[in-house]
Amino acid sequence: MKTIIFTGGGTAGHVMPNLALMDRLDKNQWRIHYIGTEEGIEHELLSRRSEVTYHTIAWGKLRRYFSWKNFTDPFRVVKGYFQSRRIIRQVKPDVLFSKGGYVSVPVVMAAKGKCPVLCHESDYTPGLANRIAARYADTICTTFSDTIAHVPAGKGIHTGTPIRAALLQGSRERGLAFTGLSGEKPVLLVMGGSTGAKALNEALEASLDALLLTFDIVHLCGQGKLDDTAPRPGYVRYEYVNEQMPDVLALSDVVLSRAGANAVFELLALKKPAVLVPLPLEASRGDQILNAQYFEKNGYAVHLPQNEITPERLKDAVLGLYKDRQRYIDAMATAPGADGTENILRLIFRAVNE
Repeated sequence: MKTIIFTGGGTAGHVMPNLALMDRLDKNQWRIHYIGTEEGIEHELLSRRSEVTYHTIAWGKLRRYFSWKNFTDPFRVVKGYFQSRRIIRQVKPDVLFSKGGYVSVPVVMAAKGKCPVLCHESDYTPGLANRIAARYADTICTTFSDTIAHVPAGKGIHTGTPIRAALLQGSRERGLAFTGLSGEKPVLLVMGGSTGAKALNEALEASLDALLLTFDIVHLCGQGKLDDTAPRPGYVRYEYVNEQMPDVLALSDVVLSRAGANAVFELLALKKPAVLVPLPLEASRGDQILNAQYFEKNGYAVHLPQNEITPERLKDAVLGLYKDRQRYIDAMATAPGADGTENILRLIFRAVNE
């Protein structure tokens, strides 16, 4: 049997692509290990998988701003590096695949020279963690073809992003049963990532009554963000949806979303027109803005900057998207390589067999 170690964490976007790859590995031919944090979402999601051996390490965030933790977290990264070395020495992996996030940095560093190391960069330009990891990786898989120019020469390969097979098997009927909606109106799905998006939630609330004249609305508001807002007919709200997410997506006609790379490429694979509201520069390094601009340029989505949102502007953007939805669906139907699962699996198999 071959042995693979996965790593990556911090957000669902750093974990779900790993799960997509795991689901395609023959459990009779592969031993699967995962290195992550004890408190992160990766631990929550992987603890449900009996076929995965999960290992925890210390980790530290690499901040570009002043924080007292900048003086202590480097020591945690060093500790995580030595913990990773010990795990790798014990497990003896044939290959390591990293999806990124700060927890992946000490793991990739420790794996260099011990086995082939593949990293995956979802965003248009690499984040700090993946820029560091790129120095130690043998191959860097990219979601966007343009990202090749931003990684070390000779290491980048455009693959697309892994998409969970289950995501493509949703049922509108099951979605109606889960949400309790009638199916008589088109459905708008609003989602701000696994932790939700305060700005999106507030913008939707201000436009809700106007949008409900046309749509039924499924709102994923984020963990801990449910409030006592009075229920409205045709409006259902959840903190987070996991197993039923394929059915909720199948039910949805259009989407209002943040612009994380994994989320937008899942929408592309499912051909779901979207209004994308990326995280603004003051709250991010600008990667979601680049993602949204790329999708708008290619005719896959509408880009609505957060600082331009008003109730009227949001309503008009969603209604305009729905009116022209077929044009966006047709553009997405011709998009190359939305699902990169097979491309990445081929690279993993090649790395193991070389």
